[in-house]
Amino acid sequence: MTTGQNRVPLSPTRSASVTFGAGAAIGTLGGMIGLGGAEFRLPLLIGIFGFAAISAVILNKAMSLVVVLVALPARLAAVPAAEVAAHWSVAVNLLAGSLLGAWAGASWAVRMRSATLYRVLAALMVLMAAALVATHSAAVESLTLPGWAQVSGGVAAGFGIGVVAAIMGVAGGELLIPTIVLLFAVDIKLAGSLSLLVSLPTMLVAFARYSRDGSFAVLDANLRFTMIMIGGSVAGAVLGGLLLGAIPDLVLIPALAVILLVSAVKIARHD
Repeated sequence: MTTGQNRVPLSPTRSASVTFGAGAAIGTLGGMIGLGGAEFRLPLLIGIFGFAAISAVILNKAMSLVVVLVALPARLAAVPAAEVAAHWSVAVNLLAGSLLGAWAGASWAVRMRSATLYRVLAALMVLMAAALVATHSAAVESLTLPGWAQVSGGVAAGFGIGVVAAIMGVAGGELLIPTIVLLFAVDIKLAGSLSLLVSLPTMLVAFARYSRDGSFAVLDANLRFTMIMIGGSVAGAVLGGLLLGAIPDLVLIPALAVILLVSAVKIARHD
């Protein structure tokens, strides 16, 4: 039974094993495409576990933050630190916009009417589905831009990504990686590491803004639930990484996009 909109206690039918299994399934999906899976976790929190929109976003943000922290050392180890450091200006450029976007997005989310937030989340899930298909179906071609256009484009893109990441409670890698490749002409593997350097501070800013709102109490009220799902998500991400390539992208990516679109329709109809 749900108490208010913040608490969904673990019951005999919603056991720790069910929660862990759900987190593992989401982590596996994300791991198979090199992402954290938060965009798939959000509709699960709303549709299956019964959290209200803002509560689901805050829980999703907390889980995403931990998953990114766990993934950061492994991801940075895959790319030489010197190579990442040589592109510090890319991260700073995007952070100049994403930090402001994260604060603004979280502020808008806590002020939105519940019905409006459901519809905004649905629209953003459609955006994520489109980004997923676009990124994995064709090579992202880098743009040749003058310095001023590259910098201003990075700030504007960072702001937009920060808003989306804050409102959905995601890390934003699915948007950051193609943006970095497109604007700054770096290798996609390096872009993945740079995206984490942008994601982490951006998520912390959104988290700090959410902590000022009464809805943040959902995290304390559901701490056990959150930790169990985080454990499942991390385990699933490891499994997904091992299964990387096991299912052809021509099958996996459209299937995941359909999951996001179906979830978007259900969330848009949510009362």
